[in-house]
Amino acid sequence: MRKTAKKAIIFDLDNTIYPVSSIAGNLFSDLFKLIEQDGRYIGSLEAVKDAIQRRPFQVVANEFDFNQELTAKALEVLSVLEYRSTIRPFEDYQLTKELDCLKFLVTTGFTNLQWSKIKQLELEKDFEACFVVDPAKSDLTKKNIFAQIMVKYNLSSKEVLVVGDDIHSEIKAGRELGIETVLYDYAGKHTHTSTYNDNVISNFDKLITFV
Repeated sequence: MRKTAKKAIIFDLDNTIYPVSSIAGNLFSDLFKLIEQDGRYIGSLEAVKDAIQRRPFQVVANEFDFNQELTAKALEVLSVLEYRSTIRPFEDYQLTKELDCLKFLVTTGFTNLQWSKIKQLELEKDFEACFVVDPAKSDLTKKNIFAQIMVKYNLSSKEVLVVGDDIHSEIKAGRELGIETVLYDYAGKHTHTSTYNDNVISNFDKLITFV
């Protein structure tokens, strides 16, 4: 175990611990078929599919101006969706287990679906606690959960690190709370661009630099 200066790290799940693209074809096949057949949205189908793999569905539906009925039907599909097949984490995820500090998992999505992925990845043994933020069930956000974690575990913002792939979600929430953040950019979408240029890594072997 590598001793760290930070007392805790809060990790995102999708596209941070495993690549959503590796399961999306099977997982979202019925949803994608529904959206394609309905057609009441703005933009290309491929753009919609890509966005669904990276951001909460409610955000995507709003961004692509989904028809209200289409949104309702999609929510019905997603609310009962679970994933029961094998999921493989990124190879470098194993390196995070060497860090000697508290670790928390905070993910946004549908409760059944997110917990099914957590179970398939056997992540509960790796984290002090796992949290699912479900916009369909609560107004709580990742920012709220981060704040709750700091209070419950008596952590200051300087003692915590947030790691994730979404600059508009966990990265934004962490920054608003004064927490240092690290963008996990495995696909190189933000590297060497003006989109985001602070604390970017593409492999967890670099995470030790920030903890």
